[in-house]
Formats: sequence, structure tokens, C-alpha cells
Amino acid sequence: MTTHQTSQTMKPATAAKKLGVYLQATPAEFQEGVVTRAELTALQADPPAWLRDLRRDGPHPRPVVASKLGVSIAGLARGGVTEALTTEQIDALKQEEPGWLRQERAVQVDVRKEAVRLKELQQDRQEQERQGK
Repeated sequence: MTTHQTSQTMKPATAAKKLGVYLQATPAEFQEGVVTRAELTALQADPPAWLRDLRRDGPHPRPVVASKLGVSIAGLARGGVTEALTTEQIDALKQEEPGWLRQERAVQVDVRKEAVRLKELQQDRQEQERQGK
């Protein structure tokens, strides 16, 4: 008995997320089809011009926008940014540095400091447990 191996496929939204691009800005044939793991790997290894352009110029999905601005996705929403932004729009926000952006960046700094503190605390506890046994 032979087994027929089928290739795994994913929805375009999943592939776009893995590629870090805004689905609505991708070509129609990408949005309307399915993407196999092999195709995704090929796109990552040797991105076509449309993918390079999207990654460089946008519009970028919210996780990418948040990362480029140094804030959380929730921080974007609190700042009123709910749509995808282009690289040009992101750069303009960085230059303008509105109050909400300064505030959300400060929040991110505090969140990161707290994460480091908690990690160190956990490591200390683990070390104490090892020494106690």
C-alpha cells in the first residue's frame, strides 16, 4: 500500500502574517489562492519584487508598525492608529513624535524593565531551589 503525501497549505492571511506583510496590499493571485509550505519557503528565500517592495515601503501590518515605532499593538490602538501604515507614514510619526507615541514608548520601556526584573527573580528562585536540595 502506498501513501499519497499531500503538501501542507495555508490561507493567504496566514502566509502574509508569516511573511510580515499586509494581506490587502499583496497581489490578487496571492490573496485568492492557497500557499504551500514549499511556496512560503521559496518566498522567504528569494522574495519577488512585490514582496521586497511591500517589506520596504509598506503598507505594513500593525505588528510591524508597532515594532518600527517601538510600541505595543495595544499602544497603537490607544494612539488611534488602527490601519496599516506605509514606511513614509511611520517615519513621519517618528519625526513628529506626538504625545501618545512618547507615552507609549515610555510604557514599553517600563514593560521591558519589569520583564527583566521578573526573569532575574525567577532565576534567583531557581538557584535557591538548586542550592537547597
